[in-house]
Amino acid sequence: MKIGMDFSAQQAMGQYQTQKLTLRQIQAMKILQMPNQQLQERIETELVENPLLELRDPLGEERNNDAIEMEPRPDEPLKHDLKDANAEAEFQRLDEINRDWDGVFDEEHRLSRSLREEIGDRKLDAMQNAPDRLPSLLDHLLEQVTDLEILDVQRPAIIYLIENLDERGFLTADLPELVRLSEGRFALAELEDALILLQQMDPAGVGARDFKECLLLQIPKDSPHRDLLQAIILSHLEDVAHNRLPLIEKHLGCTREELQEALAELRRLDPNPASRFAPNQNEYIKPDLYVEMDANGEYQVYSADDWSNRLYIPAQYQKMVKDREVPKETRNYLRERYQSAMWLKYAVEQRKATLEKVARAIVKHQREFLDKGPEYIAPLKMQDIAEEVNVVVSTISRAIKDKWIVTPRGTFPLKRFFVSAATNESTGELVAWERIKQALLEMVKNEDKSNPLSDEDLEKKLQAAGYPVKRRTVTKYRKLLNIPSSRERKQWS
Repeated sequence: MKIGMDFSAQQAMGQYQTQKLTLRQIQAMKILQMPNQQLQERIETELVENPLLELRDPLGEERNNDAIEMEPRPDEPLKHDLKDANAEAEFQRLDEINRDWDGVFDEEHRLSRSLREEIGDRKLDAMQNAPDRLPSLLDHLLEQVTDLEILDVQRPAIIYLIENLDERGFLTADLPELVRLSEGRFALAELEDALILLQQMDPAGVGARDFKECLLLQIPKDSPHRDLLQAIILSHLEDVAHNRLPLIEKHLGCTREELQEALAELRRLDPNPASRFAPNQNEYIKPDLYVEMDANGEYQVYSADDWSNRLYIPAQYQKMVKDREVPKETRNYLRERYQSAMWLKYAVEQRKATLEKVARAIVKHQREFLDKGPEYIAPLKMQDIAEEVNVVVSTISRAIKDKWIVTPRGTFPLKRFFVSAATNESTGELVAWERIKQALLEMVKNEDKSNPLSDEDLEKKLQAAGYPVKRRTVTKYRKLLNIPSSRERKQWS
C-alpha cells in the first residue's frame, strides 16, 4: 500500500456567506464598548473638532426648534447585533441622509478661514469645561522644592533625585549609579545631602530606597513606640505577616500590650507614599446606568447620561449646505462634518438602547440580588442574556465591558452579575460560586478569633449548609478573597 499526499493546486467554485463590516458598523461597536467616561471624552473631542455638532445643557434646557433632530426608535432591533441577516441596514437612516446629499459626504474639503473663525470660538467652551488635572507626585514635590529655604546650588540635585523616583515615590537606583548617570553634574556628597532633604518632604516616605526605609521614614518622631517600631520593621515584618506575636515578644522583650499598640501604629503607615498621586488613584467611577424601584415595586433601568438626546446639529448649517450663495468648498466641508456628526449621534443612540436592554434583562434575572443582597445572586451566563436580547454573545461582552451600574444595593460593574455555578449533587440545584464566597466570608467573620476555623472546618460547615465544595476549593477561594490562613487569623489574648 502506498501512502502519499497530493499537493497539486486545484480550483473549485462554491457559495459562501461572509459578513463585511462597514466603517459605520465598526464605529458603532467601538462606541458600544466605551465606558461612560471614555464616551464623554470621545464626544468632547468631536465637539471641539466638528463645528456643526452642539450639546444641550443637561439641566433641562428647552429643545431648540431650529435643530436638526434624529428621533429615537426604541422598538427597532438592536443595530449592534451581527446575527441580523440584514446587518447592512444598521445605518439605513444615515444612508438615506447620504443619498439626500448626492453622496458627496465622502469628499474631503477644508473649511474656509472666515467660516472657521465664525463658528470655532464656541468650541473653546468644551475644552474649558474639562476637569482640572490633579497634581502628579512630580508636581507636588517640585512645588515644595520652590518653597524650601535652601541654597540655590542644592535645588538642582534635589530635582535630579525627584526625576529619578518611580511611580511609588521610591528611589530605586543607588546614589553612586546616579552620580555616574549625571555625567559629572553631581558629586556623591551632593546627592547624599539632597536625599536627606528629599526624605523630609511630603508625602512621608518619599525618596525611600526600599520598603523598610519607606516605613522607617514615616514613624513620627514623638511616637512612644518609636524604638519598638524600628526593631519590628528592621527584623520582624515577616513575623508580623504570619501573626507570630509570641515570637516577636520573646525576641524584643516587650509586653503584649506594647506590641499591640506598636502594630496598630505600624498599620497606619503607607507602603506606597505616592498612592494618592498615582493616575489610577485619581480616576473615579462614572456609572453608565442606574436601577431604581418605582412605585409599583418594579425595578426600572435608566441611562446615566442621555448623550443621544443632547447632541444636535443647528438647522442654520443645513441651510448653509443648500445655499448656493455659500462657496462650494465650504458647502462640501459642511456636508462632510454633517455626516461625521450624524454617524456619532446614531452610534451613541444605539449604544444607549443596547445597554438599557441588556441591563433590563440582567435585572430581571438578578431580582433576588437586588431585593435581598449579594448572597442571593443567581447563576447567569452571557449566553443567557444574549439569547433573551436576541444578539450574539460578543455584543453582550462589548456591552458590559468596563460598564458600571448604580443599584439600591450599591454600585457594581455589569460583569459582577455574571457568575458561574456548582451543582449540589444531592439536590441537583445550581449554586452560584458567588454565594459560596459570601457564605465563606460570613463564616470567617463570625468565627471564634482565638480559635479560627481551618480550611477543613470551613469545608464541613459549607457542605452542611448545602454548598458543594471540597477543601482545595475552600483554600482557593479563601486566597482569592485575601483571607489569611487560620494561623494568621488567630488573635492572641
